[in-house]
Amino acid sequence: MRAPVMTMIGAIALLLACQLAGEAIHRLTGLPLPGSVIGLVLLLAWLAAVPRERPTLQAVSGWLTAHLSIMFVPAAVGLIEEGGPLSRYGVGIVVATAISTLLTMAVTALVFRWAVARFGSAEGIADGKATGEVGP
Repeated sequence: MRAPVMTMIGAIALLLACQLAGEAIHRLTGLPLPGSVIGLVLLLAWLAAVPRERPTLQAVSGWLTAHLSIMFVPAAVGLIEEGGPLSRYGVGIVVATAISTLLTMAVTALVFRWAVARFGSAEGIADGKATGEVGP
């Protein structure tokens, strides 16, 4: 029983270490990427170099995802405490969020249409097969 707990703590420590390293690289170098994105790239590199970590990390990330709603409680409490600014700027925040969501959806659809036109049918993209290959 003790070994799985220590393994999970190690996997969580790996996630946090990658994020911390990403934040440090962002602040030290001034790269125009968020530290969390840099941390994800570091995690990807780690998983490519050390494939034995994948099952443990998959179990831990599955558990974290299953309990993700708990992590929104502090954010919700913070929103409740900011009633004044929210009442003042709430409409603008909602409008900006709606517009950015619609723009994101439109850009995603355009990129998908470009990918289908460039690489083949949607079924080929979904299956990971590009058309244009020679064969039966």
